[in-house]
Parts: sequence; C-alpha cells; structure tokens
Amino acid sequence: MSRSKRIPLLDLVAQHQSIREEAVAALLRVVDSQQFILGDEVCELENAIAEYVGTNYAIGCASGSDALHLSMVALGIGPGDEVLTTPYTFFATAGEIVRTGAKPVFVDIRPDTFHIDPEAVAGALKRHPKVKAVIPVHLFGACADMDPILEAARETGVAVIEDAAQAIGAEYKGRRAGSMGDAGCFSFFPSKNLGGYGDGGMVVTSRADLAEKLRALRVHGAVRKYHHEWVGMNSRLDALQAAVLKVKLKHLDSWTEGRQRHARMYTEAFEALHPHVAPPQTPGHATRHVWNQYVIRSERRDALREYLSGCGIGTEVYYPVPLHLQPCFGHLGYKAGDFPVSEACARDALALPVYAELPDEDLQYIVKAVASFYAVSRGEVASDVKVR
Repeated sequence: MSRSKRIPLLDLVAQHQSIREEAVAALLRVVDSQQFILGDEVCELENAIAEYVGTNYAIGCASGSDALHLSMVALGIGPGDEVLTTPYTFFATAGEIVRTGAKPVFVDIRPDTFHIDPEAVAGALKRHPKVKAVIPVHLFGACADMDPILEAARETGVAVIEDAAQAIGAEYKGRRAGSMGDAGCFSFFPSKNLGGYGDGGMVVTSRADLAEKLRALRVHGAVRKYHHEWVGMNSRLDALQAAVLKVKLKHLDSWTEGRQRHARMYTEAFEALHPHVAPPQTPGHATRHVWNQYVIRSERRDALREYLSGCGIGTEVYYPVPLHLQPCFGHLGYKAGDFPVSEACARDALALPVYAELPDEDLQYIVKAVASFYAVSRGEVASDVKVR
C-alpha cells in the first residue's frame, strides 16, 4: 500500500482550527492585560480543574514533571527515602524521584493493562521499609487498579501520588484520575488530551495542608513575598497557558468521546487480526478510558511500524527502553529480565493515531494498512478486515 497523503500520530493543527477564534481571543485578553504570572487566569483554571477532577484544590505549575517533583517535596520525600513506581512509563516519573534525592524502586506491570501490578506493589512495600510513597501511573488514558494500591499504602503508612499526566477525565469505579491519592499530577504538554500551547502542569489534592505547601513551593517556598518557609522552586503556570486551557477544557469531553469512538472502531476491526495484533484491553475497573494513546502489541512491531511509515501513517513507540534499563539508572542495580512484562511491552507496543479529529476514512486506511502488512507477510490479500 502507498499513499501521498500523510496521517500524523496527532494533528494539533486540526484541533486548533476548531477553536482558533476562542483561543486567540483568550490569548489577546491576557496580552492586553499584561498580567502574565499566575493571577486570575490561573486561579480560574485551578478552580475549574479541581471541580472537573473532583478535588478540593488544584495548584498550577510549569510542567507535569514539576507537578511530580512538587508533590514529593510537599510530602517531605528526600534523601534516604525510596519511592515505588513502574519502569514502564515516561522518564519523568522516575527522574523526578531522583531529583528529590530519593531512590526509585520499580515493580512490574500487568500484561493486560500496561499498569503497575497491585500485588507486586503490596509485596514490595513489605520488602522496602524506606518507601515513603507509591506513584501509580494512569498510562495511555486509563486508571491503574487503585483500590488494592491504596489499601496497601494505608497498611504501610505511605503516601500515594497519582501520575495522571495522560489521564485527565479518566475514571476508576466512578472516581476521577488524580482524586484518589494524596495528590494527583497532570501535564498540559501539547500532546495531552488537554494540552496547552506550550508546557504546563497541575497538582490536585483534597488535603488543605498539601495545597498550602504546594502553593508556596512553586514560588520558592514563600508563603508571602520575601518570606520563605521552605526552599522551593520557580514553577508557575503562565497566564497565557491558563487562558488557552480554559478554552480547551470546555471541549475536552467532546474530544474524549471522539477518541473513545475511534478506539472502539479500531478494537472491533482488529478482532479479525488476532493473534497477530493484540489491541489494548480496557481494564475491568475502568469506568472511563480517555485514550490518550491507542497502543497495540505485535511481535513484529518494528517491521509493522516501518511498513506503516511507508504508507504515510504516523506511529510512535511508548516506550522503547523501560526505565530500569536506562543508563542513568544503572546504579540502581537492575538488569534485563528483572521486569519481563515491561520489557516485553517495550519490544512490541505501538501507538496508532486516535485523536478526535481523525477522519473515519483515515482510520479505515490505517486498519487496512495493518491488515495488509500481515496479509503480505503470508502471501495473501487483506480482504477480511472491516471497519464499522
């Protein structure tokens, strides 16, 4: 198969065109005010996000990475402590642990969900008394299995920080991502379901003590100007980003519905390609999957990706090297084979376009291209895959 038109993994231009007038008006409002740092725009977004997520407080910051860092510092995590998390996630999850001076402790994921294994979490907490927090990652737009994680954390007296960077609006048994632990962390990187026109992040919590400390830590630890209770950092959400995000938040649910529809279409179509293609499974505990990524698994992932590229189809590998095998974490002492499920996903997972603005004809073309790859491999013609 070949095609002159290219289908990107994510088309932010198409999204922007649908809200251009609203977004430009919001940006001009901030420019005309000349109030760029925190202020009413950020405060209004914080209130809106807290309501959307279901927490008492939301604290804007400069990035999702900073949201993780600030949460750990606010909880008193530092040198000598350990933090439990998954090796199958974006680098920042473990990178920010190290930046606090703490040590990451990894446990493997479940093969059916890409999420941290709650049984492994419970076991690791018993073996690692220095663990002060668990960071479950709500990967690809679905929540981790939180109830057993929260129970294990309560039994051992450790905090829970939800890495919800990819999962705003996702639900676990009716509870929103970010609202279940001590703190929840969001990223507004442009590729996220709710993405800004640059970097941005937010911490949500229902704990008043954490909210107060987080607000101070993002401005160098100052409770009031020039009076510093802690050593914090400069991590403020720009008013320009807040203004754009307020516009986008109004459209988020309709964009989510578009992603959900496309995910259903993919999954139904790929049934005919079993066992060559394994579509993602919606975790049984997930009452709302928001599909930040639609990730299939294939033993011939790299060859399939090369074939799709030749067909003009954008894909991405999340994540080619699990964190325990990253060179910068070599000092932790992990080796290949320690987390076999994470390592298998790193070898065979491939993300396909799933954004809300994706035309149905493009999705049909993607499905037929995937089918064609396997048909050609068998010397056949792809004719049995239908997209409804």
